[in-house]
Amino acid sequence: MPDGTAAREERRVQGPARPGRERRYDIDRAKGLAILLVVAGHLVANTTPPGGEWYEPMRYVLYRFHMPFFLYLSGTVAVLSGVLTTAPPDWPRQIRRRAARLLPPFFAIGLFILAAKLVAMRFVVVDNAPAGLLTGLQNLFWETERSPATSVWYLLVLFLCTVFAMLLIRRIGSTGLVLVGLVLQLPAIPEIAYLDRFAHFFLFFAAGVWVAERQDRLLPLMERWQPLWWALFLLSLAVAMTVWVGVVILDDWWSLVVCGLLCIPALHGLIRRPPIARLQWPITLGRYAMVIYLFNTLAIGATKALLILFGVAYTAENFPLHLAAAMATGVLVPILLKVLVFRRVPVLDRMTD
Repeated sequence: MPDGTAAREERRVQGPARPGRERRYDIDRAKGLAILLVVAGHLVANTTPPGGEWYEPMRYVLYRFHMPFFLYLSGTVAVLSGVLTTAPPDWPRQIRRRAARLLPPFFAIGLFILAAKLVAMRFVVVDNAPAGLLTGLQNLFWETERSPATSVWYLLVLFLCTVFAMLLIRRIGSTGLVLVGLVLQLPAIPEIAYLDRFAHFFLFFAAGVWVAERQDRLLPLMERWQPLWWALFLLSLAVAMTVWVGVVILDDWWSLVVCGLLCIPALHGLIRRPPIARLQWPITLGRYAMVIYLFNTLAIGATKALLILFGVAYTAENFPLHLAAAMATGVLVPILLKVLVFRRVPVLDRMTD
């Protein structure tokens, strides 16, 4: 980071966000911490080994909030970048730009994961293995409840959220977007083309838009009332965890809504306060968030396969080693790919930025 920016990076951004504002380092840090949570959520694709059931409650807790927080950050960035204030005559151009940014990696990584699994399953056990090429293609992009590459859903959902919000916000405002997000929680959406993910996660994107438009008032409150936000967030997680003792207070989706919304002031406020507000490594991770998101599952799957091939069986005894190795490679391998390979190929460099 250039000299003299330490003080500037913590300065409050006053008023509604507009393009051209100075870089928001709290967003970079938040993206860095959020991508770590994403990688942690991908460490086990399906089931833990017998005796490793202790991990399942931890994974369940993580899935109550980690992707909602990621979508919240995406909504915030959509406001800060000016995408949602595009004038109607420029909508086609802006939609084409967003499609060119998000859809090529969505299709490319999905197809690459499918191909990699079809090859790897001939030699090792593969998590979430496709039944075959044609079935795998159908499940990858249409009957997505059986997708062999479910990790790619965020890219398509982000594209849909951005376009949907851009078309509606002039008519109903950011509060209207949040209300639409709540309404979308009600119907049972079929698991086709990830539309169920769009319906359930648009709320958190809209929350990011709503907060970003009021950031001069809301961000200080997130910082100042940290004990309250964390008490509410931890309480929501405790309520969600009652399913593990056979008491269902909130089902999976409504616990996602409650925990996902309450994590926002808790996590974003925490990131804006010392000591996290002075850390540099989350900024670095945040800038590599896209490439980590695209390639972490491949790195994790390859790590598991290699450990098994070299005699480290996927057992309860070795499970912590599998988790630690997968976490490390899930973060580091994509960064190395970016630095050593993708930056040398302009089209891949742009796709993974």
